[in-house]
Amino acid sequence: MKDTLKIGKYEFESRLIVGSGKYPDFKTTRDATLASGSNMITVAVRRVNITNPNEENLMDYFKDTNVQILPNSAGCTTAEEAITLFRMVREATGIDIIKMEVIGDTAKTLYPDVIDTLKATEVLAKEGFTVMAYTNDDPIMAKRLENAGAAAVMPLAAPIGSGLGIQNRYNVLFVKEAVNVPVIVDAGIGCASDAAIAMEIGVDGILTNTAIAQAKDPVLMAEAMKLAVKSGRMSYLAGRIAKKPFATASSPTEGLIEFSQEK
Repeated sequence: MKDTLKIGKYEFESRLIVGSGKYPDFKTTRDATLASGSNMITVAVRRVNITNPNEENLMDYFKDTNVQILPNSAGCTTAEEAITLFRMVREATGIDIIKMEVIGDTAKTLYPDVIDTLKATEVLAKEGFTVMAYTNDDPIMAKRLENAGAAAVMPLAAPIGSGLGIQNRYNVLFVKEAVNVPVIVDAGIGCASDAAIAMEIGVDGILTNTAIAQAKDPVLMAEAMKLAVKSGRMSYLAGRIAKKPFATASSPTEGLIEFSQEK
């Protein structure tokens, strides 16, 4: 059965999205991305070059691949900054699928400013952008982002780059139940088991950067993430057994063979 991730007009075979930050060079970025099997890599366009052809350009490393560049607005703190940035990116590259990231707390938590995120999403969705919105784990805000035109909502599982894993599985589940667009867990993934747990909750995909880029072996961790996302998705689709407080025999108790005590 074909099980693809559909975000707006786009369709991807992989449910894993990777980031491009914190790598030592573009070659390692490419090698890890290809090992991950991901069809999409998010790029902070205020920090990583994809628009200037006269400098080393990340897009050149992915020209012969099926990996979609996903510009993000990391570093933007207002709706106006994000809107201006994405208009410039589309003008320079033609890319119209974007990750909306408006940060409210730049000093400690890197939590999103959900009000400005909502404002920017509404403006750019009306202009034809496919908006994937980084947000908190609030199902009410997730629904408002969907109503504003977001093609996917991306609740954090823990603070960006923390590696704490899924700290809020019930909140993430509430978000999933609240919206009809894909839910991508964004931020907090630290290792492969974190990704599998998130997928088993029933989310539609995972975005991770730091867990791969800062692993001792980024390429090996990227492959581990690929397998974890796949296995977590398969486990969710298969359906887990119900949890019970006591033991349940795995074989029937009827018709047991009686052993004679006679000698």
